[in-house]
Amino acid sequence: MAVADVRKTAVQQWVADLGGDRGATTVIRAYGVLAAILDDAVDDRRLLSNPARGVKLPRKGKKPHVYLSHRQVHDIAEASKHPVLVLMLAYCGLRWGEAVGLQVKHLDMLRRRILVERNAVEVGGVFEVGTPKGHKHRSVPFPRFLAEHLAKLCKSKGPDDLVFPGHHGQFLRQPRVRGAADAETRARDSWFAAALQDAGAPRVTPHDLRHTAASFAVSAGANVKAVQRMLGHSSAAMTLDIYADLFDDDLNAVADRLDEVVSEQIVGKTWANA
Repeated sequence: MAVADVRKTAVQQWVADLGGDRGATTVIRAYGVLAAILDDAVDDRRLLSNPARGVKLPRKGKKPHVYLSHRQVHDIAEASKHPVLVLMLAYCGLRWGEAVGLQVKHLDMLRRRILVERNAVEVGGVFEVGTPKGHKHRSVPFPRFLAEHLAKLCKSKGPDDLVFPGHHGQFLRQPRVRGAADAETRARDSWFAAALQDAGAPRVTPHDLRHTAASFAVSAGANVKAVQRMLGHSSAAMTLDIYADLFDDDLNAVADRLDEVVSEQIVGKTWANA
């Protein structure tokens, strides 16, 4: 179909048809490609306006977070081909690209800090190295028990060497949660799925370990601003939107404190005047 013949009603019907047998995320991505193409047509003056804009899209359902326990995390790490990486993801909340892009020089062993200043993302089988999401560097603390493991990994390495190298010293590819078709790919890229199965843990992805990191931080007494800085969110509001359920205890604490204040200042006074 010529771009000049595309109508908004046709785009709306196409989106509805796609939604019949595909998930909301897939539909939104496909729509995004079409809308971008038509934006270019507007820029080239092939169209006066983009007929895809303003189309109603399906709403993505919010997937409930899976929070692992300390025991589950350590069981997965023990069963894993990359145990220290699993522990870092679950206790420091790094994104996959941030973790595999780490170089030895990014670890401050004395202060127990990780300097997150680059992100290695795989696009079409090729790794693109850039800045972290949001283009902001951050410093993330790591627990004391990780220091010895990280020191062993970095032993005899130079400052520019990767902390978690993959095949032939290249960037480590993100593992598959579901099995691959051929045995060679399964052996190389399905180590995380195998570790989950051996540990008897719920099916999660490496990215889901960020949720567990957030839950560990909150349970350890971290406030929302500290969790925001650790995870590299753009604002504390974003952290609250994503992890509001983790701060339910804080809400209860507010209610309990209000109850105490009322009891001290109002109820006590009432009884005194009785």
